[in-house]
Amino acid sequence: MNSDLLYQIALTLIPNVGDVNGKKLVAYCGSPEAVFKEKRKALMKIPGIGHVIVNNILSHTVFDRAEKEMAFIERYQIKPLFYTDADYPARLLHCEDGPMLLYSKGTSNLNAGRVLAVVGTRRVTNYGKSRCDEILSDLKEQGVMIVSGLAYGVDSCAHRKALDYSMETIGVLAHGMDRIYPGQNRKLAERMLEHGGLLTEFMSETNPDRENFPRRNRIVAGMSDAVLVVESGRRGGALITADLAGSYNRDVFAVPGRVNDEMSEGCNFLIKTNRAALCETGNDISYLMGWDDKPVRKKTQPELFVNMTEEETAIFELIKEAGEIAIDEIVLKSGLSTSKVAAALLNLEFEGVVRSLPGKIYTC
Repeated sequence: MNSDLLYQIALTLIPNVGDVNGKKLVAYCGSPEAVFKEKRKALMKIPGIGHVIVNNILSHTVFDRAEKEMAFIERYQIKPLFYTDADYPARLLHCEDGPMLLYSKGTSNLNAGRVLAVVGTRRVTNYGKSRCDEILSDLKEQGVMIVSGLAYGVDSCAHRKALDYSMETIGVLAHGMDRIYPGQNRKLAERMLEHGGLLTEFMSETNPDRENFPRRNRIVAGMSDAVLVVESGRRGGALITADLAGSYNRDVFAVPGRVNDEMSEGCNFLIKTNRAALCETGNDISYLMGWDDKPVRKKTQPELFVNMTEEETAIFELIKEAGEIAIDEIVLKSGLSTSKVAAALLNLEFEGVVRSLPGKIYTC
């Protein structure tokens, strides 16, 4: 028996622990096994870990269920990925609420060099399908892995087109690996196992309940470099994923549509409120993400004809000194508001003085 895995699974089963506190417990105690063997007094000294969680840890009855899950993943050749494992999606490590433990099946490297999440409505229109097709066609030669949620509509379209163009694609599930939801996507999922795979944080026997889908969406957003919203109404999972992506400093793109089209309302809203960059073709994504593989001339100083404001000059000097710097760090070091920094960076990009990299990082 793999005792490390037993304790890893068991830790995810303790009520009220969750991913944030679970990682905190491991950091203080040294390992999942040590969490279960730690004394009450020591556990109580860990910041944010109160009586309820400590009582749940010390009175646990979770090992039988953990052993059952171990038997399931061994039988179906599922690969468990604890957040300290080398194969765990590294991008998720930068998300505070990233899952402690994932279950993976398939052939893909979850740390592919370029990862794009494609999301949208379940009621995808012919327009949405055609835009999804053309955008992925533009990206097919650039080694981009496509991530989505294996749902009806845009998700299914993205997975199918990725397979058609020999692109690897990952389906992130809102339930356990013992089922496929919706059932109509079973054959699609089987194809994906040969050219990508399936991923979930949920144990077997977990139903696709409503509350699981927003949790699933944070994985879709967190393990990607950027998120593309193809079609969406003003409400729904796609906008939740876009908001999560923004909170993780991921780039967000949206396909525009006619103002009176219900399934374009969400995309137009994201663009209108500057939460997403307008995306007409895959080349838009390639250019802004630096995936077009074209040589870029780096500038060590601004061109003489560029008239920068005092704030822009200060920001440029920060970027020049750092080489590469995240927007959050620029805000912190400059003492300027986020809105002023964003406006200044936009002007500097227009002038060709700086350029943006994946993850809202800037360089000269």
